[in-house]
Amino acid sequence: QVQLVESGGGLVQAGGSLRLSCAASGLTFSKYAIGWFRQAPGKEREPVAGISWSGGSTYYTDSVKGRFTISRDNSENTVYLQMNNLQPEDTAVYYCARDRRPYSSGWSGNLADFGSWGQGTQVTVSS
Repeated sequence: QVQLVESGGGLVQAGGSLRLSCAASGLTFSKYAIGWFRQAPGKEREPVAGISWSGGSTYYTDSVKGRFTISRDNSENTVYLQMNNLQPEDTAVYYCARDRRPYSSGWSGNLADFGSWGQGTQVTVSS
């Protein structure tokens, strides 16, 4: 079965960095766009960043542009999210998920278009 597993979360001070990983199994990884999403306490899950199936296109929500970088290694079936200059408002559980549509074009950021959600990894940024 398809499985995505996130790792790399932790506690960091404001201005610090973390790199999240999303390791996939049970699918032809290179066919699918992958997204990172986050959910803060009391808030809805929101898209953070996405990368196309080829890795040629990336997408970021405005609040993380210039601070976060998404990348993928199709030979390792892994997507990464490098997070720099973290701020307390970045505190959340971070999830990765795959686009349900193989070879999808564009980025909807619509949670309904994504499946095979991982269990999440906690990121906590102290001020």
